[in-house]
Amino acid sequence: MEISKQKESDLMIVSIDGRLDTTNYAELDKELDALLSSGEQNILIDCAGMDYISSSGLRVFLVYLKKTKANGGKIILCNMQSMIQEVFSISGFTSLFTIYESREEAIAANG
Repeated sequence: MEISKQKESDLMIVSIDGRLDTTNYAELDKELDALLSSGEQNILIDCAGMDYISSSGLRVFLVYLKKTKANGGKIILCNMQSMIQEVFSISGFTSLFTIYESREEAIAANG
């Protein structure tokens, strides 16, 4: 898995490429923790390159959704491949997260 970050408008965009699973979820946890510690409140996670997510990955998303909300911020998601979208739907996460079809749509609505 590779993680890249870029700031656009009021959003810190975190792009995930590859698999998010039990072998590397701690890396995403560390990145998101560092962003919140540095004062970032609004995070857009671009899932375009993410081709797999395990329950460990889902847990990281949920933990940081709660942490950002507690700090008055938000985590939003975009560009989910159909398989990832299905995992979120089956797990009930689609009702917890705001999910956009594209990065541009997410930025326009939240930037």
